Amino acid sequence: MKKTFLMGLALISTCNLMAQDLKSKDVPQAVKAALMSKYPDAAKVSWEKEKGNYEANWGGKSGEDNSVVFTPAAVFVEIVKAIPVSSLPVSIAPYVATHYKGQKIKEAGKVTDVTGKTMYEAEIKGGDLIFDDKGNFIKKD
Repeated sequence: MKKTFLMGLALISTCNLMAQDLKSKDVPQAVKAALMSKYPDAAKVSWEKEKGNYEANWGGKSGEDNSVVFTPAAVFVEIVKAIPVSSLPVSIAPYVATHYKGQKIKEAGKVTDVTGKTMYEAEIKGGDLIFDDKGNFIKKD
């Protein structure tokens, strides 16, 4: 019984950390207005809520070539633009091969935050790896 309870609790905790798909009507109007003000060409936008923030996705075949994050107060946090894995800084693939043996980079993105700082995101099974603009590892999300 105790083991089942703990497994259930772990599952609930994991689900709370994952992105939650939202309907447009569930996104604050201020957040939608901020998106359209900053990215007026955004079309066919899908929304998620992750870590308390709102994420708008649009563009490309998967609808996720652009991913923008806003706080609930409609403050811009960052944009992630999908890029080919081959466009990542050259040091990233060897880092992944060494530290995440057997893992392949599934998707890649160029991240630009509110200050204009550039980082890179490499998605592997189990999470996203974040690197600075020179390809140095920062953290796993």
